Amino acid sequence: MVAWAETARRLERWLLPAECVTCAAPITTARESLVCAVCRLRWRVVEAPNCARCGESLPLGLGCRICIDWPPDLGPVRSAVQLDAITRPLVHRFKYQGWWRLSADFAVRMAPMLAQLGPGDLVPVPLGRARQRQRGFNQAEALASALAALSGRAVRPERLARMRETPSQTRLTPEERRANLSEAFQAGSVSHVPVILVDDVFTTGATLCSAAEALLDAGVPQVAAITFARAGLPLAGEPRRL
Repeated sequence: MVAWAETARRLERWLLPAECVTCAAPITTARESLVCAVCRLRWRVVEAPNCARCGESLPLGLGCRICIDWPPDLGPVRSAVQLDAITRPLVHRFKYQGWWRLSADFAVRMAPMLAQLGPGDLVPVPLGRARQRQRGFNQAEALASALAALSGRAVRPERLARMRETPSQTRLTPEERRANLSEAFQAGSVSHVPVILVDDVFTTGATLCSAAEALLDAGVPQVAAITFARAGLPLAGEPRRL
């Protein structure tokens, strides 16, 4: 008996043409892909040199100001691509419009970076209940599942819980984001296996830092993280935007 997910994919392929969601070119090689190979080549990596800990681009060779106040056992953090005019519309569709199957394309670029993060369970950053009901799914959990399918690593969403809803952070400064997320997370099932947090976009690192603090306080020895995209570094006092 064919699983319902496979049935849904077959129905989708029958109803919808196999074309790239970015350029509308036909996709003939990878039936499950939503983005063609040419458009994926246009996804820019985060510009080197990078901070060894948080992965932030440091083009001027200056010290990193993103992770200076992070907990000592948080890192490394890596992002597969830069959030720009090409990837931003895709992330928006994925996150806000229910295009959950983009997680498979995103995970292909993320998976090779897992080797830089060491061992650990994949733990998606949880959404608040209201926001998950609104979106219909947790985009971080979709990414973690896609990464697990490629890497064979375990996905353990029960290791981290969201304790309260938080207002949207889109227009908040880095300082406001940290305050907004204070005590927003709590460690779930007790385990001393390291954790690799999974999320869609790295903005200021406030979400990952808050989640990592909850895990580290519960005895997790090391927390690393991986995201698909990374937003550009804002000017002092300015918010990053999705």
